[in-house]
Amino acid sequence: MSGQPLPCSPREIGTLFLFEKLTPEQLGRLCGEGRVERFEPGPVYTEGEPATCFYVMLDGTVVLSRRVGADDVEVTRTSQRGVYAGAMQAYLGDRVRQVYNNSMRVTEPTRFFVVPADTFASIMQEWFPMAVHLLEGLFFGSKSTQRAIGQRERLLALGSLSAGLTHELNNPAAAAVRATATLRERVGKMRHKLRIISAGTYDRETLANLIDIQERTAERVAKAPALSPLEASDREDALADWLDDHGIDDGWRIAPTFVQAGLDADWLDEVAAAVDEETLPSAVGWLSYTVETELLMDEIADSTNRVSHLVDAAKQYSQLDRAPFQVADVHELLDSTLLMLSGKFGQRIKVVKEYDRALPRVPAYPAELNQVWTNLIDNAVAAMNGTSGEGTLTVRTARENDRLLVEFGDTGTGIPPEVRDRVFDPFFTTKPVGEGTGLGLDISWRIVVNKHHGTLRFESEPGDTRFQVLLPLTAPAPDDTPEESA
Repeated sequence: MSGQPLPCSPREIGTLFLFEKLTPEQLGRLCGEGRVERFEPGPVYTEGEPATCFYVMLDGTVVLSRRVGADDVEVTRTSQRGVYAGAMQAYLGDRVRQVYNNSMRVTEPTRFFVVPADTFASIMQEWFPMAVHLLEGLFFGSKSTQRAIGQRERLLALGSLSAGLTHELNNPAAAAVRATATLRERVGKMRHKLRIISAGTYDRETLANLIDIQERTAERVAKAPALSPLEASDREDALADWLDDHGIDDGWRIAPTFVQAGLDADWLDEVAAAVDEETLPSAVGWLSYTVETELLMDEIADSTNRVSHLVDAAKQYSQLDRAPFQVADVHELLDSTLLMLSGKFGQRIKVVKEYDRALPRVPAYPAELNQVWTNLIDNAVAAMNGTSGEGTLTVRTARENDRLLVEFGDTGTGIPPEVRDRVFDPFFTTKPVGEGTGLGLDISWRIVVNKHHGTLRFESEPGDTRFQVLLPLTAPAPDDTPEESA
């Protein structure tokens, strides 16, 4: 948008704090190559447009805003004379994308001293070469530092996740190894017991009955009902009494195995009816090995299923076999992230899930959303003093108008009021030196706001901090350009 051209006075622009140290010749050149323009209330330029001019306000009121999702968020409103905006990085040339980084409008008739971007760049390089070198070093050095630390943070997160996954995989794997060793021992004893039975006085019909009971026992083990601790204890007492009454040694040791398999006194009566009193102990012992064998095989199956589930969770978290942009179920993403980070929670951090399962799937970049969940969960756990701390992590999903809400709440110490305005700033962290890079929330902000056109916000007081991610239920065509994370 162009304003009304007005005369340019070197004396007037020399009173601005940016130009007060310039010589009369320099002020004359500025007026000769620049211009004064008057703008009526309304927009001056729009975020994302080519940055063609550098603006310095002479008088009036200016408002700067940034685009956040579908909204324009006001970041500055001022009437201070001499404030500037526009093509402030023109002196960097083609090494950076020369576009306006915000939108500017005026709320009353406002005059600006306007310098074309190429003129501003050449004047800076000619009049202040050392300052330009310092500014270039600061700008590109900061970018490089952000990029390096961002990569370092992702590597640290990957190492932490790998350690947690290894720990989680070790438990079911070790359980499967132990169960396999015990199973080998029980099968050997079962073969030995079968040899004793076959060498006894059993007739063919009795052996057939025992084998039939064995088959039905295996089926009952697979369908064993879940009992409460009190019910299990009562049934164990009843079975132990039955075994003692029938002269079977170590009834107290065998009874819990039978109860775990869903067997009761009626089943023992069937066994007693199939054999005589003399051979009943051997028959019960043989069938107890059958029960233990079935239970051990169930344990091995459960352990291997847990390993498979963990591998699936790792694939879900990393999205290795999926397209970068897709319609995703946030609950699947949250569950995989929580599972991958479970090693960080310790024994005294309780995880509560409050999911609205009726929520629709959303268009998203799942791998990058998992990175957001990781950063927010990691911060919540740190606020509750990590694995040595105590507290509750609540993960909630809900619908908020036309957006999907994902909320992470913790019962930690909260964010001090004096630093709340800085939590999303790059390199800012409240963690001790060496424990945080200060880029986790900055990266999360970029992913949620810039990449998904959503909102990332928080509310905090001691004992109740909530970070909220709001994602649109619909999205524009995917942008395959990688989001800059530094």
